[in-house]
Amino acid sequence: MEFEEETATDNHHRIAAPLDSSSPYTRVASLDAFRGLTVALMVLVDDAGGEWPLIAHAPWNGCNLADFVMPFFLFIVGVSIALSFKRIEDKAVAVKKVIVRTLQLLFWGLLLQGGYFHTPDLLIYGVDIKRIRLCGILQRIAVAYMVVAFIEVFTRKPPKTALLTGAFSIFKLYLWHWIIGGGVLIIYLATLYGVHVPDWKYKVQDVLSPHYGETLTVLCNVRGQLDPPCNAVGYVDRMLLGLNHMYQHPAWRRSNACTANSPHDGPFRTDAPSWCFAPFEPEGILSSVSAILSTLIGVHCGHVLISMRDHSSRLHHWTVMGIGLIIVGISLHFSNAIPFNKQLYTLSYVCLTSGAAALVLALFYVLEDRCNIRYPFLPLEWIGMNAMLIYVMAAASIFAGFVNGWYYDEPGNTLVNWIKKHIFFDVWRSKKVGTLMYVIFGEILFWAVVAGLLHQFRIYWKL
Repeated sequence: MEFEEETATDNHHRIAAPLDSSSPYTRVASLDAFRGLTVALMVLVDDAGGEWPLIAHAPWNGCNLADFVMPFFLFIVGVSIALSFKRIEDKAVAVKKVIVRTLQLLFWGLLLQGGYFHTPDLLIYGVDIKRIRLCGILQRIAVAYMVVAFIEVFTRKPPKTALLTGAFSIFKLYLWHWIIGGGVLIIYLATLYGVHVPDWKYKVQDVLSPHYGETLTVLCNVRGQLDPPCNAVGYVDRMLLGLNHMYQHPAWRRSNACTANSPHDGPFRTDAPSWCFAPFEPEGILSSVSAILSTLIGVHCGHVLISMRDHSSRLHHWTVMGIGLIIVGISLHFSNAIPFNKQLYTLSYVCLTSGAAALVLALFYVLEDRCNIRYPFLPLEWIGMNAMLIYVMAAASIFAGFVNGWYYDEPGNTLVNWIKKHIFFDVWRSKKVGTLMYVIFGEILFWAVVAGLLHQFRIYWKL
């Protein structure tokens, strides 16, 4: 937790003002609001997705609301990289900052998603080191941040040379970013389509599975397939991470092949294929390589903020690029060339979500930074300025776990459960609608107020 002066917080998201402005620098309120929206979406889809599966992660191919959260985070990280490193001229200082922040993200990722806090709202804690989950949301952000930040530090040009002289000069100015991005894409596609995936076996660890303790075999012996059991993304993770260190409850369990309740959770089909009971890492190694592209596109949009000095040029660039990326993504998906798939982090998925992120940033920029319509979006700005706090307390359920630790007579009799039942479920006479209302008002709005109060005292949790 950090106590900061206002000028300290401003420096991270201040850009050169437009040519028609009398102030040399202005704060980018739209970036805080975009980050706050993304955190709010994460809380919404995580806590209401069980009752509303259409906003939860797609079981395999497809792109639901929840599938935009991770790429939005990575995109915002990219924009922030461009803004935060523009004034750090000493490369040694910049490298130290990158290393420290990367280690902090990895630490919190392992702590929050490694398994120690299994389900804190059910008072279950602790993890067997032999089965700790090695990858997760913050770990993926750490990897993308480290790679793109190092690219930014070692390839950026001095401010005096960062002048735009043509329509494509912004791309020429940061040519190394695109060259390295192309290399990342080639490595990802070559591995995804070129690696041979052999048959594999695993022991079922889920105690609720009818096959608990059994060793099942998954038949593959293929190359270049993107189906759940036989893709190269899962194969790389099984070889490098090991099955015990992967996510044990993948979204594919909600697919039609695995449960008759699809897209809801439900009991496995009696004829469910053997891979339905297996682990799969949605934030794994190869898919994280592809995720670097989301951050590179974000850092490009940050360069647009820095290098283009008028509103219309910035908005035109973001809008054209965003629409273009969405068209490419949709074309790849509906031509059956490359489907949308968050678990594999496919190219079509990168294009769709990055394009959407560019358009959302442009929309917030128009409303907040150009039209100065700030008040309706202040709750999102507050959340965005304390995103790490809200992520830990709400999205990772640490606060709910703490409150539920104080119960009456039995663990189910807690303040949180009482509020859910009597104020939301009973009032709306529907668990489905009540859950949605509880998440919106009892979690998102509650934490927006908390973040607003912390903002008044200039208290921020930053990495």
